[in-house]
Amino acid sequence: MIKNKLLRKLKVKEGSKVDLDDYETGWAQNEELKDAGEEAVKEAAAKILEENRRGLATAQELLWANGSRSVLIVLQALDAAGKDGTIRHVMSGVNPQGCRVQGFKVPTPEELGHNFLWRYSKALPLKGEIGIFNRSYYEDVLVVRVHPELLEAQRLPPGKKGGKFWDDRFKDINAFERHLSRNGTLILKFFLNVSKEEQGRRLLERLEDEDKYWKFSAGDLKERGFWDEYTKAYEAMLSETSTKWAPWHIIPADHKWAARALVADIVTTNIQGLHMKYPKVTEEQMAEIVKAREQLKGA
Repeated sequence: MIKNKLLRKLKVKEGSKVDLDDYETGWAQNEELKDAGEEAVKEAAAKILEENRRGLATAQELLWANGSRSVLIVLQALDAAGKDGTIRHVMSGVNPQGCRVQGFKVPTPEELGHNFLWRYSKALPLKGEIGIFNRSYYEDVLVVRVHPELLEAQRLPPGKKGGKFWDDRFKDINAFERHLSRNGTLILKFFLNVSKEEQGRRLLERLEDEDKYWKFSAGDLKERGFWDEYTKAYEAMLSETSTKWAPWHIIPADHKWAARALVADIVTTNIQGLHMKYPKVTEEQMAEIVKAREQLKGA
């Protein structure tokens, strides 16, 4: 398992102001890792990922059997940061019946006719389930903040859309997540922090590999032009919405193997930390079990 000292470094404390320049995007997060060397750290990360896959499969079964809690995993990142790959590798060992991945496209007219949290509320995991939001309601304080013209489609009441407007949205999100937490949802939020250089390399890779052409969108390059604006929006989001009940983790994402091991460890450890137990069997149920067992033995 990953040492707590490193995990605490990646977890945003409630009330702290985030400056993304303070967060490394590579694998060498401290002197201990640097001294070990990339190959040794990469090998250790692979073992950690595999151990957590097994641990997560067991934890998910207990989550499903217990039926009183749910888990919501939120993944936010700029383009090409590795959200899809992280989901695929971290969750590969879980039962798909108890795990749902939800992506969100451009809002429909019906969705725009409701408050900005409405369409996400409908996609929340059921009790016993793990739900993964590949992008989420945070798009409404990220993309919409960088491109405020998108607010026009939301048909909001008249008024200024300055700093107080965004502060109120942060408060709405915090209250929404507090409500979910009080009702049994464990919320784990991850920002995959990729450098501008690594993002450029990955986007170029898509243009040089025929099998990855389908991943390319001209919009990716357009949004890359707003890098500084997105950085400011993410810093505000991380600062204002990391709470005790729904903390943000800033995951270094320049090396996919490192990001996947970190996310897997945090998810598995936190679900195990719920200390759930299998449902107790009543005396009547136990009598039925004994009866059924004897019938099968005599068959």
